[in-house]
Amino acid sequence: MGDPKYALLFKDGDVTIGGLFSINSIEILPSFDFIEKPQLLSCSSVNLRDFRMAQIMIFAIEEINRSKSLLPNVSIGYKIYDSCGSRLSSMSATMALMNGQEFAGGDRCHGQSPIHAIIGETESSATVILSRTTGPFKIPVISHSATCECLSNRIDYPSFFRTIASDYHQSRALAYIVKYFGWSWVGAVNSDNDYGNNGMAIFLKTAQEVGICVEYSKVVETMKRSTTKVVVAFLSRVEMINLLEQLSIQNITGLQVIGVEAWTTAKSLITPNSFRVLGGSLGFAVRKINTEGFSDYVIKAFWDTAFPCSQTGGNSPQDNLNCSRYKDLLVLKNYNEDVPEQRYASNVYKAVYAVAHSLHTLLKCKEQEGCETSLTIQPQQVVEALKKVNFSVKFGDHVRFDSTGATVAQYEVVNWQQDSDGSIQFKPVGYYDASLHPDQRFVVNTKNIIWAGGQMEKPRSVCSESCPPGTRKAAQKGRPVCCYNCIPCAEGETSKETDSNNCKQCPGEYWSNAEKNECVLKTVEFLSFTEVMVGLTALMAILFYSKKDTPIVKANNSELSFLLLFSLTLCFLCSLTFIGRPTEWSCMLRRTAFGITFVLCISCVLGKTIVVLMAFKATLPGSNVMKWFGPSQQQLSVLAFTLIQVLICVLWLTLSPPFPYKNMKYYKEKIILECSLGSTLGFSAVLGYIGLLAVLCFILAFLARKLPDNFNEAKFITFSMIIFCAVWITFIPAYVSSPGKLTVAVEIFAILASSFGLLLCIFAPKCYIILFKPEENTKQHLMGKISHMS
Repeated sequence: MGDPKYALLFKDGDVTIGGLFSINSIEILPSFDFIEKPQLLSCSSVNLRDFRMAQIMIFAIEEINRSKSLLPNVSIGYKIYDSCGSRLSSMSATMALMNGQEFAGGDRCHGQSPIHAIIGETESSATVILSRTTGPFKIPVISHSATCECLSNRIDYPSFFRTIASDYHQSRALAYIVKYFGWSWVGAVNSDNDYGNNGMAIFLKTAQEVGICVEYSKVVETMKRSTTKVVVAFLSRVEMINLLEQLSIQNITGLQVIGVEAWTTAKSLITPNSFRVLGGSLGFAVRKINTEGFSDYVIKAFWDTAFPCSQTGGNSPQDNLNCSRYKDLLVLKNYNEDVPEQRYASNVYKAVYAVAHSLHTLLKCKEQEGCETSLTIQPQQVVEALKKVNFSVKFGDHVRFDSTGATVAQYEVVNWQQDSDGSIQFKPVGYYDASLHPDQRFVVNTKNIIWAGGQMEKPRSVCSESCPPGTRKAAQKGRPVCCYNCIPCAEGETSKETDSNNCKQCPGEYWSNAEKNECVLKTVEFLSFTEVMVGLTALMAILFYSKKDTPIVKANNSELSFLLLFSLTLCFLCSLTFIGRPTEWSCMLRRTAFGITFVLCISCVLGKTIVVLMAFKATLPGSNVMKWFGPSQQQLSVLAFTLIQVLICVLWLTLSPPFPYKNMKYYKEKIILECSLGSTLGFSAVLGYIGLLAVLCFILAFLARKLPDNFNEAKFITFSMIIFCAVWITFIPAYVSSPGKLTVAVEIFAILASSFGLLLCIFAPKCYIILFKPEENTKQHLMGKISHMS
């Protein structure tokens, strides 16, 4: 069976609380050669922090035993074991706590546990082993510093509690602090155990949610080659010591290290070279709480009342212990300077009081009447009572366990700074309190922070610089999402925010500005210029009117000439209706005015052509044809031809008139204001009718081109019709293919060109004679030509 493991510190009582702490940190294994009974494991090298945990546990128990309101007439005993930071010693101590000190193979288990609760352990992995071992026996375990989120699983650990928050909160808070300082590109290292692996998994998940990329989660060599300036170290104190040693050897400095409560305030990390590597580090720490009276207790009352070597008499094995076992502890007898820095002490204090309050409820204690000591308390009952505890301790903290058995997450944010005397201090610069509203949980004062390398300016740590408005992020193939290129938004798209993932298409009548960061109204485009050709036609009309009695004006029907000049004036004025912003009325006017004025013009030219032909035939013997083509008949024919076009236009406007239309298809960046035809058939009919008259006029003029000169306007009309037809034949493909406002420009050009062709070809020769060769503007000259030609 071997020798039983005895408690390092103990005291009998009506109820007993067990304690498990790594009071020593080095375990010495005995020989396992199987030729003699194995000896007990021995430990050395005092771990001051856990020794203080054991001391405050005893301090809290003695305080409760003196209380008249909490567990009156009931004394609490304790059995505190040293696990030596070893799984072997931890298992041995756990078995001793569960079974008691003395037992024989023939004894039967009576179902009564010798302890009612266990406080410990310090490390998460050791606490996992402890909780799995005690779990089937329903013995409550309350840890003061085991933070692994894995212990929140109530199925696997139904009787586990802790007076510290789960790493779920700390891991998320790590991601929030990185996000708060704008670092999107970080490295990460973690312990390869329950504590580090679970904590880092939560951090990585939260980091991904808030847009933080982790470049690596590896070892020192990777850190040396990396580009990130920020490292999240989710390590235990011992592993952080190892990492610090390697960073110093590799001379890796200037990294902004973000730490966790396990090492951020560990005094053991302070060495002559540590500040060169860890100076400016930020991290979360358990809040520092002063437990009144504890500092004095550790240098006097503890050694007088609780230390085994102070006890005299008795037959128990503990009374006969050799005090040489405690020689390392005796060195600390008069030392208490570390007590104010003990951040976990208050958690042990609260754990003891939580057990006391649950026992107080189970024993039905009343302040004046005391407790019912005859009741038998099973560990399972303590578990259920712990779930309901709700109390405050003397230093103001409130204790209540949530559904996972943990208390509320409250951390200080501390910064490694160096005082003027060269000493390293852990300066509080903020806090995280999960009990507050989400917007108020995290507060940090950046003005008080000294950054890595002693810098006053916050370091930058990004894989890619921010994309300004007007651009979007495009991921780099094979790299994390924080590594990207900035791509300018396409035409017609904008991004108004920094680091936009997508560009947004501007609404229909809007287009992006040059910087691609705003949608602005599209440029509205329509044709706009001044018409000058009307004046030229008017001058010709005035000239002809002033010379209306001369032979050259009177020849070939002066009435039709004036009507033709009038119609040409209307044609030139018609082009003005195509200029300016299209409206419902202007769209209808420009099409109908164009169709009617041009038919009027061509009708006049056709009338003049017919007169030329008929005049020649009238000179033939026996011909009486001119009586059918007198001035009245000519005017009526012009009116008849024009009325047909008027009728076509009326039908067009009635059935499907033209209307203003915003063309946003041809130019994406512009809106072209134009007139839609309404009915393409109506427009075709108008053009077709004009074309029919023009072709007829051309044929007749061509037939009359060789008639005698004194009657011959026909060759000029032929030239004018050639120009007219050429313009309008080329107009069709040009109109179809011209973009935007140029469509209107092409139409205006066709109107002006064809009108100008008629004006020059028909009237320019006559104006030339009137102005520059008046001697030829005589009846004798015209008659002379007749004689000459005959």
